[in-house]
Amino acid sequence: MPELPEVETVMRGLEPALLGARFENVRVRREKLRFPLPGNMAARLHGREVERLSRRSKYILVHLDDGYVLVVHLGMSGRVSIEQAGQYTSPQKHDHVIFQMNNGRVISYNDARRFGFMTLVSGNELDVHDLIRNLGVEPLSAGFNANSLSSIAAQKNVDLKTLLMDQRVVAGLGNIYVCEALYRAGLSPRRKAASLARKDGTAGARAKRLVTAIQEVLREAIAAGGSTLRDHRQADGSLGYFQHSFAVYGREGSACMRPECDGRIKRIRQAGRSTFFCGHCQS
Repeated sequence: MPELPEVETVMRGLEPALLGARFENVRVRREKLRFPLPGNMAARLHGREVERLSRRSKYILVHLDDGYVLVVHLGMSGRVSIEQAGQYTSPQKHDHVIFQMNNGRVISYNDARRFGFMTLVSGNELDVHDLIRNLGVEPLSAGFNANSLSSIAAQKNVDLKTLLMDQRVVAGLGNIYVCEALYRAGLSPRRKAASLARKDGTAGARAKRLVTAIQEVLREAIAAGGSTLRDHRQADGSLGYFQHSFAVYGREGSACMRPECDGRIKRIRQAGRSTFFCGHCQS
């Protein structure tokens, strides 16, 4: 599933095509993806202007001039492509929704597995909507710091990997970037989350290293266009290339990349997901 860097990359790629443009025609080729599409979605979007785009966790938010927000989740295999109207020929097999804008851009939403979805939510109710209200702090925001993470971790009887994968704690992180951040911070995914805090509840050195590592990994991944392992494409169709920078993810049995470490990358299962780490230098 696309994680924060992939969704952020797609959102940024959509901005030049959508920002300030109006929906001239919306073609819905399938009424249901993971969930049914909003009733009369094509008619509700027709003529609406896009005022801004943003991202919350793994959701792309398209803010419209009538106060509504088009919420898009890419699911496992969803991706968008942008073409000029004169170059657009016919829909591909899995192009389920096609947006034609008044600036001549055509945006196609393609989703072979149909695990993605779209919905329309009133902007006034967005923060309390079921999809959004329980999401945790954005890891690239000012609200995410060693103290805030430690205060939550101190109350949790779970391991670090489980804590960071919990969308109610940190929004948008997934398996790839949690593994990579824990490696950079030198912390075992099996370490107790509460160990991020000192006895008085304040942030310890581990929490500070971890927050720095998470933010560094995410920023580097966004700059690289995300990671393309199977389906992810940027909005212009190009691949992400952060996968070439993986230190642990998918590298089971390979030598640790730290020159001073003679360990090898291990893979274990945590909460049904593969975790990759160096058992020698992550403690």
